[in-house]
Amino acid sequence: MAKRRLKREVSRGRNDKVRVRVIGFAVAAIFSAMFARLYALQVLQSSTYKAEAVANQVRQVVDAPPRGLITDRNGNLLVGNKVIESVTLSPQVALQHPSVIPKIAKLLGISVSSIKSSLSNLVYSPYEPVPIQQGVSKDKIIYISEHQSEFPGVSYQLTAQRVYPEGTTAAQVLGYVGQVSQSDLKTLSKKGYLPGDAIGKSGVELSFEQFLRGKPGVSNLEVNAFGQVVGTLSQTAPVPGDNLELSLDLNLQQVADNALATEIKKLSGKYDPYFHLYYPQLTGAVVVEDPNNGQILAMSSYPTYNPSVWVGGIASSEYKTLTSSSSNYPLINRAIAGEYTPGSTFKLATATAALQSGLISPSYYYYDTGLFKIPNCTSGMCSFHNSGFEHLGLINVTKALSASDDVFFYNLGYMFYANQNKYGQNPIQQAANAYGWGELTGINLPGEVPGLVDSPATRALLHKEYPSAYPYDTWYTADQLEMAFGQGETSITPLQMANAYSTFANGGTRYQPEIASGIVSQSGKLVKKFSPIVEGHVNLSPADRAAMLSGFEGAVESPSGTASGAFANFPFSEFPLAGKTGTASITGKEPNSWFVGFGPVPKSQYVVVAVIKNGGYGASAAAPVVRTIFDYLVKHPIASSTFGPAHLAPGAGSSTNLGVSATASPTTAAG
Repeated sequence: MAKRRLKREVSRGRNDKVRVRVIGFAVAAIFSAMFARLYALQVLQSSTYKAEAVANQVRQVVDAPPRGLITDRNGNLLVGNKVIESVTLSPQVALQHPSVIPKIAKLLGISVSSIKSSLSNLVYSPYEPVPIQQGVSKDKIIYISEHQSEFPGVSYQLTAQRVYPEGTTAAQVLGYVGQVSQSDLKTLSKKGYLPGDAIGKSGVELSFEQFLRGKPGVSNLEVNAFGQVVGTLSQTAPVPGDNLELSLDLNLQQVADNALATEIKKLSGKYDPYFHLYYPQLTGAVVVEDPNNGQILAMSSYPTYNPSVWVGGIASSEYKTLTSSSSNYPLINRAIAGEYTPGSTFKLATATAALQSGLISPSYYYYDTGLFKIPNCTSGMCSFHNSGFEHLGLINVTKALSASDDVFFYNLGYMFYANQNKYGQNPIQQAANAYGWGELTGINLPGEVPGLVDSPATRALLHKEYPSAYPYDTWYTADQLEMAFGQGETSITPLQMANAYSTFANGGTRYQPEIASGIVSQSGKLVKKFSPIVEGHVNLSPADRAAMLSGFEGAVESPSGTASGAFANFPFSEFPLAGKTGTASITGKEPNSWFVGFGPVPKSQYVVVAVIKNGGYGASAAAPVVRTIFDYLVKHPIASSTFGPAHLAPGAGSSTNLGVSATASPTTAAG
């Protein structure tokens, strides 16, 4: 018994020794791991953690560069910058010191909710200071600087803000600037854009963004534990954007804007006893083009707006107004996005096709009785008459263009239709396409639409996509006749119209319309010049072109011309003109009113197009607008654009800070 007890004690002692050894090994392992970790932290990784510690004391601020200036062809300032002082607040510091929000709100005279809204706005990075108020007075900036301990995380920045010294002038062409959106950042972040950055949203601000933006700078600011800036460690100054010179002429642009607005205001709300209709609040557009290079000298769209409403963030009520149907959507540039049935202005294409193909010659005559009847027609629409029920007797293509005779062109449409085996199915459409109708012009502006030229293929497509609105996919004789004088489903933009008539006016070369003359650096160096781009040609024999040109001249100069009244007493001997009216019927509404003028012929320098939707007859609504513009051009010819060191240099166009272009970092930290 004693022996068994002794054996148990000996065994238990051995087990205890094993346990001690195991525990000893475990403790040794733990301490070894601790010492290894400490060695790694304090020796091997010390530089990394020192860097992170330093990083906690450094705030990196990206300094937005001032955008480049935008001027007209003569260096007149259209869009500039002014320096403003903005107060910012660090979201991270605001979380640590929430009491700073009501304090700074009281000082700035804004609500706490507005500051919280800014801090939570997803367009801003949570790691960068967020602007909470712009245009802060200097006395408040000084107060913040002198009481920095009361406002942890608060700083201020000197930033450049867009200004529009000419108000609504060319608003849709210029466009506006806004904060980059989250959806935009999905692609633009690769180009260095950050939340809160400004970006062009429309007009040339958008299409020339790559030049206007500039290169951001970076400031590394030293901060203390309270988020207060105590110094600047390093600074890279932002590089201002390049300046943009447009092909527009400021004075001509203002004349075009005013002429269009005056005529539309005169017509809007007016009662027409002939149609027994009241004119609604009308819309329209004007384009002035140099036919010899495609440069756009003026581009107007009505109604318009003032781009300054977007500066600093647009109010919701203002945005609702700009995007509502009751305001007729003033943000739309109707010169490139407005599609209008062309009416008789389309006769340019029909006459060209008839003469080019040999269907007729300048000596071809047709007897106009005032009515055209489709041969052998027994059902449907068989008879077509002149818009004014006039009958002009024996006429040729020259007389038909001057008097805008519809019956003559009905006959041309029918002759093509009846001889498809010889002339093909779409000779008129092909001529229209050669002038650029039915396709994008390629102008460097966002939002352009291609328009449409009616054809058998078009009708078949419309029937397929909209069977209830277009129950038939057949191209009838009546469709051919309507298309021949600019009715049916054909729709053309004012810019396309100007470019087509520019092609005819210069002898047949179709240029791509251009809105810019060049890009110039802040030092005045020419970065890029926009040279004419040829898109195509329309070939007419000298005799055929002369016959058509004579008809266009007669439209304004001949007593029987459709626009002779609108151009009464115009100095034709000094400045010979040509033109074409267009009155496009719209079921249940007033017609679209068109007028195209070009001159001085034969070597035209200007093509002017005006359209007023539902404005009435072309001679009575659109033609007076064009007349006003040519009255100006007679006395104020447009000079060629030139570049030089003074052109678009910093401060161009103004002795004030409107044209300021900073060359150093605009960021300054309070305290």
